[in-house]
Formats: sequence, structure tokens, C-alpha cells
Amino acid sequence: MKTSDNTLSRKDFIRNSALAMAGLTLIPSIMTASPFFEEKNSLAKGKLSLKNVRLETGFTYDEGEVASTKTDLFYIEIENGKITKIAPNQPNSKAIDAKGLLMLPAFKDMHIHLDKTFYGDHWQAVRKRTGGVKGMIELEKKILPEMLKNSTSKAEKMIELLQSKGTSFARSHVNIEPTSKLQSLKNLQKALDNKKKGFGAELVAFPQHGVFYTDSVPYLKEAATMDIDFIGGVDPFNIDGDIEKVVDFTVQLALDNKKGIDIHLHETADSGLKTVEYLIKKVNENPALKGKTYLSHCFILAKLEAAKQEEIAEKLGEAQIGIVSTIPFGRMIMPIPTLYKHNVTVLTGNDSIVDHWNTFGTGSVLQKANLMAQLYGYSTELMLSRSLKLATGNILPLDDKGTQQWPKSGDQADFVLIDASCSAEAVSRISEVKSLVHQGNVVF
Repeated sequence: MKTSDNTLSRKDFIRNSALAMAGLTLIPSIMTASPFFEEKNSLAKGKLSLKNVRLETGFTYDEGEVASTKTDLFYIEIENGKITKIAPNQPNSKAIDAKGLLMLPAFKDMHIHLDKTFYGDHWQAVRKRTGGVKGMIELEKKILPEMLKNSTSKAEKMIELLQSKGTSFARSHVNIEPTSKLQSLKNLQKALDNKKKGFGAELVAFPQHGVFYTDSVPYLKEAATMDIDFIGGVDPFNIDGDIEKVVDFTVQLALDNKKGIDIHLHETADSGLKTVEYLIKKVNENPALKGKTYLSHCFILAKLEAAKQEEIAEKLGEAQIGIVSTIPFGRMIMPIPTLYKHNVTVLTGNDSIVDHWNTFGTGSVLQKANLMAQLYGYSTELMLSRSLKLATGNILPLDDKGTQQWPKSGDQADFVLIDASCSAEAVSRISEVKSLVHQGNVVF
């Protein structure tokens, strides 16, 4: 999924870059402002330069409170996928004019299912569900063979949607079960290879139909030897009826193949809490899994009393187990402030864009950061700016004291140009993404 080849021919650049297509995302005059449309320039060497780029430089204070965010305009050079120079603005230089747009870290969607979607195909709303998760498993068995026929092209269209919302990296769960076998994985890998110059990904081998309930074991074992990054899981008690057996299998498969773990956990009864506690125990017994283990959704946390939430959050933090939350609301308000308090890594994603599970995905993780800010009252300049980290995979331009920490020379050239004065406004207004650069390539 990742590529070290950051060079593009002039022909490839014009074909792949949204700047060469209708809309010319950065500026209408880019054809003359950019040196990359000249015959003998540095494009083939993977070079890119921009002027009038707005970067955050610090905070202003009023009676000890952050009152606003300071910014300034800069000149930036990129070569071979890296930021190589950040200098005072050079408004008269022959460079792409960013027109004062704010530069922020590229966004990351850390929970999505790129392999099974209706996006890019004809519209379908969710059908009436029966039989809970096991009923959905039976439905999937029926519809997956048809969905697989064009899953590569639909995944590519969904990647393009994510790019248009500023996302250049995703963690995608991919079905591994007796119906799809390894075909869903192979189809998605083809889509990711086709999009590799503009998009990066890590994959989770996901036994959507249970590990033992539908005997996914042989397929999971084979997938674990392939180009995937995490071993997944789903509701060990509700689907497979045995928490310890499922978690033990998952942990051992991850250890044997040097993979991480990312388990879907929707269960909100005692079994949900027991699963969390048992996974914590297993990770503490196997420190190699610390920092590489995640629970997706983990709705049980929303159902616990405050004192128990604190206890579990502290244990998750100590075990370095992250939570990937889709920021549910209604009766499912997740204790994200408590998780942050105990240094638990919190990530987010769109999960479904439009499929047989859900039809409300927008493709924007900036919207997820906005929703989090609304739910938890993060309405001040400081807290809105901190909320951006949910969209960027925990990268922020300024640290809590207002010291600039991103971008720096040598950083990967993965960033968005967005129509906002600062990151706090970007989160609050869900500001429009104007352009996306991935590994130095302008992809939107």
C-alpha cells in the first residue's frame, strides 16, 4: 500500500492531478503561476514549491486564556515526498500560489470498510434488519458475491471521495470469511495499488462473520501471511459465544505474524466489559502488542458508570490499547474526555459511507472532529484547535503551549490546504478542503 516511488512524469502528473482538471482547485492562474507546467522544470524530480501558504505560529492570550491563533504566510519547498524548506514568504517567487489557504496535516480515516460499499453504484438505502448481527451475516452471505464483482472500482471511487474531503490515509477493515474467502482482500489491494501515488492505507483482516461461527480460521491464517497490518475481530461473545477462545486465537495469530489487533466491539452487556478486560490482560501478558492493539466502537464504555469508566480508561492507557470511535450520539455518548485524560489513543473514521449497514457517511473526518467538539463542549479556541487531532491521527500544528511543532523540514509532505483562518475555525465550520497533497503529489 505504501510506495517509495514519489517521482511522476509530466504526463502522469497532468493525468493524476486535480489541478489539471476542471476546477483547478488551488487557483485559476495556476497554469502560469506554477513552474511545473514548463517543459524543463523539476517536476520529474518530484519537486514542488508553494508561496502564500498560511501556517499557524502560536496563540494570543487574554487574561491567561487562549483568545486566538496567530498565523503567517510562508514559502514551502517539497522534494521526493518530503518537506525540504519552510521559509519566510516569497510572494514574487515562481511557485504555486496557495492564496493564503491554511495548511494542515492531511486527514486520516482510521476505521472504514473500503472493500464493501454501494458508493459509486446505484443508490440503496438500508433494508429492514432482522436477527441482529447474525441476521446481517446471513444477508452478507447472499449479497457479497454480487458486490465483489465491481468492488475494486467502487473502492477507488470511495478513495476519491475521501481525498476530496482531505483524507490521504485510511485503516480499512476487509472481510475475511468463507463467502468472500480472500477475494475481497485481493480486490481492495488492486484498488489501493491503482491509487498508491495519492493514498496510503493499512488493512485489517476482518472476520465479519465470526472467527468460529462460520469457520473463518483457515482464511484468517492465510490472510495473516499476506500484506495486511492488523488481525480483526467482532463481538466474540455475541457471535462466537466464547470470549477467551476468540481473543486467544486473535492474539496468537497477531503475535505469530507480527501484526497488530483491531477488534470491533459493539456489545454493551457484561460480555462487552469482560471482552475489554480480557484483552487488557492478554496485551499486558504480551507487551509486543502494546501500542499495536485497538478496540473499534467499544460501545460498552458509554454504558459504564463514571467511576468504572475512569478505571477502564486508566487500564487501557497503561496497556496502550487505543479506541477507534465513530463518535456515536443519542444514548451512546463515548467517554472521550476520560480516555484523553488517561492518555488513551483515540482515533476516528467514517466506518460505512453507504452500504447495507449504514448510509450516512460523508467521507469527512473533519466532520467527526466537529461532532466531538459539539458533544463535549470543546468550544473555546484552544479546545477547538485540540479537536483537530481527531481528524489528523493526533498530529497538531501547535502544541498545547502554542509552540509550532508541524510542519518541520523533513516531514512527509502530506497536507491539506483549507479555506480557514486557523484549525479552530476549520473544526468549528467544517471548512472546505481546497487541495490535498500526499507524499508530495497533488492529488486533489
